Amino acid sequence: MQIRSLYIFFSLIILSGVGYAQATANFTASATIIEPITITTTSQMNFASIDAKNGGDVVLTPDNNRYTIGEVELEDASTVAAASFTVTGQKGYTYDISLPKSEHVLTNGSEEMIIKNFTTDLNSGSLAGGSQTFRVGATLQVNPNQQPGMYATPGSLNVTVNYN
Repeated sequence: MQIRSLYIFFSLIILSGVGYAQATANFTASATIIEPITITTTSQMNFASIDAKNGGDVVLTPDNNRYTIGEVELEDASTVAAASFTVTGQKGYTYDISLPKSEHVLTNGSEEMIIKNFTTDLNSGSLAGGSQTFRVGATLQVNPNQQPGMYATPGSLNVTVNYN
């Protein structure tokens, strides 16, 4: 009987060890908050003075140059300016740029012109130093005999930047 009791005792010890065999590992958690990306307009777009004549397009490049397609004549270029922006954010991060996608209107109240085909000198950027500047140009469609006057967009055009 003692042998049987010892056998049961050792069996219970062995089985209880198998039933409660386990291992534990530990871990920690962390998060890094980065500097938010921001964009600031540093220069508004200005096609400057144009003589409409029989119409055509005025292309304003991101490097502040303009040329014509059609019979439009360019006058004083002293105020020509591509739109300019400064992006700031987390140093070393990259970002993408989204330009206006469709056609937009410039108006002087009763007359309109179309602005389209937005371009930039930078399709995506890198904030190596924490900030970067880029410019945006576009094409202005001038109608034949366009009425004289100052034309402007009725609202803002959006340029968006996002971290990659």
